[in-house]
Amino acid sequence: MKASARQYTIRNVPPEVDRVLRRRAKDGAKSFNQVALEALVAGTGQTLVPKRDLSDVVGSLTKNEAAHLEDEIRRQHQIDPDLWR
Repeated sequence: MKASARQYTIRNVPPEVDRVLRRRAKDGAKSFNQVALEALVAGTGQTLVPKRDLSDVVGSLTKNEAAHLEDEIRRQHQIDPDLWR
């Protein structure tokens, strides 16, 4: 979903609709929010296409932050010989 996604509060949901959405969530092992979002999207004739890349975060770090992150990753890949005795 886009970073510009909105939040909604929906009132006066008919009990029948609530029951169907909750049943779909339970049967599909999904969150209620995900099922409700799928129903809203389907009702508009759109589709939910899962994002398959990191394009929204690429380039979001400063050079200093990226260097710090690389240092931390490198440090975590070091083996502590005392732990492996």
